[in-house]
Amino acid sequence: MKQQTRWLLAGAAALIALMVIGLVLQAIRNLLWDLSYWLPPWLVGPVLLIGTILLVAALIQVGVPLVKRWKQGRHAQGAGASRPVPPSNRREAARQSLDSVDRLLARLQDDVARRSLLEERERVARQLDRGDLEVVVFGTGSSGKTSLIRALLKDIVGDVGASMGSTSESRSYRLRLKGLERGVLLVDTPGILEGGQDGRTREQQARQRASRADLMLVVVDGDLRSQELAIVQSLSGLGKRLLLVLNKCDLRGEEEERRLMLLLRERCLGWLPPDDVVGTSAAPQSLPRPGQKPWQPPAEVGQLLRRLAVVLHQDGEELLADNILLQCRSLGETGRTLLDQQREEEARRIVDRYTWISAGVVAATPLPGVDLLGTAAVNAQMVMEVAGVFGIQLTRTRAQDLALSVGRTLAGLGVVKGGVAIIGTALSVNLPTLLLGRAVQGVAAGWLTRIAGASFITFFQQDQDWGDGGVQDVVQRHYDLNRRDRSLREFLETALRRVVDPLQQEAKKRLPPRPGLRAEADASDRGYQEP
Repeated sequence: MKQQTRWLLAGAAALIALMVIGLVLQAIRNLLWDLSYWLPPWLVGPVLLIGTILLVAALIQVGVPLVKRWKQGRHAQGAGASRPVPPSNRREAARQSLDSVDRLLARLQDDVARRSLLEERERVARQLDRGDLEVVVFGTGSSGKTSLIRALLKDIVGDVGASMGSTSESRSYRLRLKGLERGVLLVDTPGILEGGQDGRTREQQARQRASRADLMLVVVDGDLRSQELAIVQSLSGLGKRLLLVLNKCDLRGEEEERRLMLLLRERCLGWLPPDDVVGTSAAPQSLPRPGQKPWQPPAEVGQLLRRLAVVLHQDGEELLADNILLQCRSLGETGRTLLDQQREEEARRIVDRYTWISAGVVAATPLPGVDLLGTAAVNAQMVMEVAGVFGIQLTRTRAQDLALSVGRTLAGLGVVKGGVAIIGTALSVNLPTLLLGRAVQGVAAGWLTRIAGASFITFFQQDQDWGDGGVQDVVQRHYDLNRRDRSLREFLETALRRVVDPLQQEAKKRLPPRPGLRAEADASDRGYQEP
């Protein structure tokens, strides 16, 4: 049935085409007849040809814009159709974040940076597909983290055979909680706030592992110290859920324990619920018994275990999804930072190239006015190339307008005259008066191009926005930065090689020899000619 319908449609289309062709041929025949009646036979052909050309030109003039608008509309519809659908849950949002990271990876040119970002992306992707909830135990080395993990494992899975001591690197222990579909990965981390370079390195590892956790158990053995509080608040500020565990409660009386728990809950008020502050005794001290072995009381971790189970049962899926989404976003920010650095480096190479192009051109053909130097030093082509690095397509008219506005700003702020004065003072020591004017103008033009280029980089980095202070503030800031001793000295050292030395070599070829040298040369020539 479908095949027959297609044949019918094709036949109808062919019939309509034949009718149209017949009508066109009939119209041409009638036109030829009318023209032959009014014109000589030899003029009919040229007139018909000219008329046909005019008709085709009119059709093109009208039809091309219509076709372009139609294509743009189709493109806009296609872009709308290909626009990513808003994620319905956090897992889909994380997938979309990973896709955006893939697009960033394709644009990175630095192999080392791309490889590092790719490894981190693959790690996050594995976490997205994993089944366990990761619980990181975090705190100082003296708080009893390892003992707490041992007590939790013993309470859940029975005796722990492997020896557990002070932790110098992260260790993981997998366990199951009753009624929880996912497994739980309990991670022991090195202690924080330890002295020495090794201690700081271990603390960095612990904080990095904690930042990737679904849930944190922050273990303390007393009141929170200011450094501990700062670290915990910074991790909580990332959106991390945590339980604050007061360990070694057996070393205090009931009244002291109650007072300390109230104090901790007050310190955490506003960012940690009171129920999430829990007391434990992971390794109670043994009690002496006359004539018998000391009695070892059992660990008291039941309250923590119950709270941990409640949190993981109620919020485990949300914690997992939030953590993955947070890591995906952090990964995307890292990729964008690397891409921004790459763009800035490429843009600065473009500015550096135009710096010495401007310097060479102005040195070869000095300008009559100082104010014109500012406009000449800002090249519209440079603006377009820098914009292209940041993925912005500018028309030449727009680039020229931007270049002119910055050139006027350079002159209006006195940057041109100030730059000429600075460059002139620096070069007057080593240059003869004959070359000083050309050298100063050339080097100053390069320096102003450098300032203008840096200003445009800032403009495009800020999404084509000069900021609250406008173009004047941006130009003034980069002028001050380039006027600093180190920046100016490095620029002048390069300028001497690229601009001043070629001028001096050119001057040596053009200047006549000194009188003394000319007399010696003439005498030498006469002596050679005598027999």
